[in-house]
Amino acid sequence: MDKVKKLTSENGVVIFSKSTCCLCYAVNILFQGIGVMPYVHEIDEDPEGREVERALLRLGCNTPPVPAVFIGGTLVGSTNEVMSLHLSGSLNQLLKPYQGL
Repeated sequence: MDKVKKLTSENGVVIFSKSTCCLCYAVNILFQGIGVMPYVHEIDEDPEGREVERALLRLGCNTPPVPAVFIGGTLVGSTNEVMSLHLSGSLNQLLKPYQGL
């Protein structure tokens, strides 16, 4: 849990991902297209990845818990939530402070 809190407090936009997850990749590319370079933490490449995964589940992420997207330290959700925000136009507003950083 500490690692998740640390990463999400130190980085404006964080995607917890797995290197083999196509939905994680799609969310990352979407953010880059909006002009935001998120911090991507590949939990399958992290020795503490299982602990991170359990922490994400405790925070309310779905199963599987990736992609788990945090903006401004707040859990936004997974692909469904991100795409819903994008289609409604709300995602750009959430990401505006982090564009071009």
